[in-house]
Amino acid sequence: MQKRNLSFWQMWNLSFGFFGVQIAYSLQSANISRIFATLGADPHNLSYFWILPPLMGILVQPVIGTLSDRTWTRFGRRIPYLFVGALLAVVVMSLLPNAGSLGLKSLGAVMTFGLIALMLLDTSINVAMQPFKMLVGDMVNEKQKTTAYSIQSFLCNAGSLVGYLFPYIFTAVGIANVAAPGVIPDSVIYSFYVGAAILIICVIYTTLKVREMPPDEYREFHGIADKPSEKAGIIRLLARAPSTFWTVGLVQFFCWAAFLYMWTYTNGAVAGNCWGTTDVNSEGYQAAGNWVGILFAVQAVGSIIWAAVLPRFKSVKTAYVTSLAVGALGFASVMFIHDRYLLFVSYLLIGAAWAAMLALPFSILTNSLSGERMGTYLGLFNGTICLPQIVAAATGGLVLRLVGGNQASMLFVAAIFLVLGALSVNIIKTDSNIH
Repeated sequence: MQKRNLSFWQMWNLSFGFFGVQIAYSLQSANISRIFATLGADPHNLSYFWILPPLMGILVQPVIGTLSDRTWTRFGRRIPYLFVGALLAVVVMSLLPNAGSLGLKSLGAVMTFGLIALMLLDTSINVAMQPFKMLVGDMVNEKQKTTAYSIQSFLCNAGSLVGYLFPYIFTAVGIANVAAPGVIPDSVIYSFYVGAAILIICVIYTTLKVREMPPDEYREFHGIADKPSEKAGIIRLLARAPSTFWTVGLVQFFCWAAFLYMWTYTNGAVAGNCWGTTDVNSEGYQAAGNWVGILFAVQAVGSIIWAAVLPRFKSVKTAYVTSLAVGALGFASVMFIHDRYLLFVSYLLIGAAWAAMLALPFSILTNSLSGERMGTYLGLFNGTICLPQIVAAATGGLVLRLVGGNQASMLFVAAIFLVLGALSVNIIKTDSNIH
């Protein structure tokens, strides 16, 4: 069949719920280190808390991909998963920032509650997030796929921008940004509440506006044979994965390790370099926490700007290398800057790498995949995002000790990772094998 084109607004509706999901994700990524440091975690142990989010991703997303590939309901195949995931995320977002104010009697109990809430939050975000990537692969033809993923990238960055700014905005309107020792400030708590409300509204919008293809139409659209597909386990599917899967995955390894260090150590780096404090209960540390949201918002703006530049490159590989090199320069500069406003330049540059990481890997990979196991392979590909974060989180405390305990130095380590990622781009194999 001739694969129909979708209108701009049809492609917009496919990804609009991603705006709300990304608000939740940005609140998590910008505030987790702040939350656990405020609850009483040792700075050398902060990276260990970051093992849970990618660990849940690597466990959940392949399962969601495989199950949704086999699901056909009156509500669709992907939408039931994203709706249930969003609903669970709303509940957990209302609980996590209250870990220090529930009357738990010991630091261990508070940390345990926080870790369980973080695990459930990231599980639910992963359940809600992955179907949006699959919806584009399912319903958009090859000609429009780059445009559709660009729309999704825009909504992703716009959601990040909103989520990152919430604590700063709430503080500006007079909501308390400091609290008793071990208690999360109201500015952060209210940010999670409002983020949860926006999340569920956006997901309901996509649920009401999008109608997925029925099974017969889907098979015809993707050229899938009527006969049942051969059953294959995860190991067999990985063995059959196109070479693109593995070569892009190597670049992903270095990139996501770098950003794990950014999310983990920016708060401590900014507090130390720009506010001259490491006291997590001080007004300066909490002000630095708000400023991290501003910096991450600047990164999102940089990403939006750079996303408009990417199509101007004649070569995808050149775009990839250039983006990662620009991001590496931004990471390296953080270590030497003590003016909080000058850090805007650093995070604008980091946004270039983030734009490439959002747009290029999935665009390259999906052109090597058929629709039959699109969800399964995209779920497995998420391992190239989660595994490097797990490795970086598990080794973060050791690396921090090796650089003398200076959290700003960890951003320089992140720069080295991005340089290695840029060097690895040249080995990417692009092919059109269908698996």
